[in-house]
Amino acid sequence: MAIRFLTAGESHGKGSFVILEGFPSKMALLSEDINIELARRQKGYGRGGRMLIENDQVEILSGVRNGYTLGSPITLFVKNKDYENWQKVMSPDPVEEKIMNFLRRPRPGHADLSGGIKYNHRDLRNVLERASARETTVRVAAGAVAKKLLKTFNVMIQSHVVQLGSVQSTGNGFQKNKINEIADKSPVRMLQKKDETRAMRLIDSAKNKGDTLGGIFEIYIAGVPVGLGSHVQWDRKLDGRLAQSLMSMQAIKGVEIGKGFENATRLGSQVHDEISYNKRKKFYHLTNRAGGIEGGMSNGEPIIIRVAKKPISTLRKPLSSIDIESKKVIKAAYERSDVCALPAASVIGESLCAWVIADAFLEKMGGDFMEEIQQRYRFYLNHVKSF
Repeated sequence: MAIRFLTAGESHGKGSFVILEGFPSKMALLSEDINIELARRQKGYGRGGRMLIENDQVEILSGVRNGYTLGSPITLFVKNKDYENWQKVMSPDPVEEKIMNFLRRPRPGHADLSGGIKYNHRDLRNVLERASARETTVRVAAGAVAKKLLKTFNVMIQSHVVQLGSVQSTGNGFQKNKINEIADKSPVRMLQKKDETRAMRLIDSAKNKGDTLGGIFEIYIAGVPVGLGSHVQWDRKLDGRLAQSLMSMQAIKGVEIGKGFENATRLGSQVHDEISYNKRKKFYHLTNRAGGIEGGMSNGEPIIIRVAKKPISTLRKPLSSIDIESKKVIKAAYERSDVCALPAASVIGESLCAWVIADAFLEKMGGDFMEEIQQRYRFYLNHVKSF
């Protein structure tokens, strides 16, 4: 592990923190580099009232001076504006029980019940507050720092929604280096205008029914050099690391690399990417069904990942549940929530992948300051070209 991070904070607490360790010194980094990604995370048709309150801005508390990293731990803080409405409920000091806003009705599909049993909480708010996807705010902040590093080495990470509920969309006919340019202009991060309109209507329909929607997004990573990750040990495999990171995101239920599930139904001769060679491109593959990863290592082709996100667990028309005190049948709890957060999830997915790729990149190239890493990177590229 070349880099690591640790997050802290509750959904309605004062804010969220993340500490990043392992980044080299002399890497240019400004608050704006992070705020751009935080703003992208907050967009999307179907978001709830929380996005009208928050305007996420990062405060860099350590590890950066005069616009450059120091090589020491980087601490980032994102304030929760909504804390003003929750100060008494979320107070670290004892308050009267009538103020605490107890949560006794676990939501099906959420962490409420399992977390309450595991940590022996009779007030399930103690689980909700940390299990909330609000935690991804600082993971996006961490990913923004990783993206800044990777951009120096011409690695580009983009995403778009390929299915929202029953509405499918494709990226056919678009230049691969313009995916985010187009998707960022779409309320649902789809590349086709006709599909975007249908998806928004579906969100409106779900909202009117008090329901929620999920879907599938695709992440496209270009410029990754061959050889990141390793075949020699299970926990060093790049595809395993990417899948684990993405599966750690709230509400994610499936990850495939390349045409993973489709390939499972075909003959091997229809699946594996034939290898070719010429003096200009050197070794390359005629197709990319593997999604840029073979044997747990990047193979020089674009890394393509599809991620399935289930509908949000908090429903305005709640499902049946059980009151944890009375044990009687009751409707599950409802708090302000999104109808669909799939577009935001694709942005979060970019950040999680950026972190894993940056970790594998620094693991391979090594170095404690940027010039050292750049020199080792150039050396490795020359090795690849001469192989």
